[in-house]
Amino acid sequence: MQDRIEYQHVNDMPGLVLGDGCYSEFRFEPHYHLDYHIGLVIDGVQRQRFQGQSVLLGQGRISVMPPGEIHDGHGEHNESYRMKTFRLAPKLLCDDMSDVSGLTFNPELAGDMLESPRLADGLLRLHGSVLRGRDVSLGTESLWLELLAVLISQLQPVSFTEIKGGLSNQHWQWVKEYCDAHLAEKIKLEQLAVLCGLSRFQFLRRFERTTGLTPHVWLIRLRLERACLLLSAPGVSIAGVSQSVGFYDQSHFNRAFKQAYGVAPSGYVNQ
Repeated sequence: MQDRIEYQHVNDMPGLVLGDGCYSEFRFEPHYHLDYHIGLVIDGVQRQRFQGQSVLLGQGRISVMPPGEIHDGHGEHNESYRMKTFRLAPKLLCDDMSDVSGLTFNPELAGDMLESPRLADGLLRLHGSVLRGRDVSLGTESLWLELLAVLISQLQPVSFTEIKGGLSNQHWQWVKEYCDAHLAEKIKLEQLAVLCGLSRFQFLRRFERTTGLTPHVWLIRLRLERACLLLSAPGVSIAGVSQSVGFYDQSHFNRAFKQAYGVAPSGYVNQ
């Protein structure tokens, strides 16, 4: 099986991106998303690590990763597998679940691995239905809401606890807000450390304890995830996106994007 990864934006449902990939040599290094990521393996097995556990994602199982959840993924025993994904913006999830419940929905959900062959089969049928049609039909839209309601009902709310030896919740929030606000600029370790009243070394150690990633790796992923959001808008300039998220060398941006998602930015942009 050769590596082949494709993404499709669903213009009738802004904030939804479908993925379909065959993975042989490609590995997902520890990373996170800014949206909800729903994954289903239809052939082979993926080993995934998150929240300190190692789990197997195969047929009948559903991986749900909320924004910020650090996880990885590779073929079990380095064998090939095929996976379909939904990338779902928090706003789309809020709007749709508010429609379902009639109440304002707050999507603070924890990552999970669900064992539900029936729900997995429904999501795969939905994935194929959306990919086949240029427009989202009434039947497809209805199925989407029904399946989403079942999926959300099986997830647990996220528990916000401070990690011993890590950044406080307040410091972590300040760091995220600062990086969001200055993403197009050069961000230095000292600037982030000062926000938290720490030395650079203290900040480095506490950041790694909190996220499992170095500040550099975490920031690169933030830039790439913001780029994904910008590339979802039709007619955008890849060079413009690259600069707006802090990559001043487009070749560096292209390499980093392909390493993270398996395709170049041109393969992700909304046509």
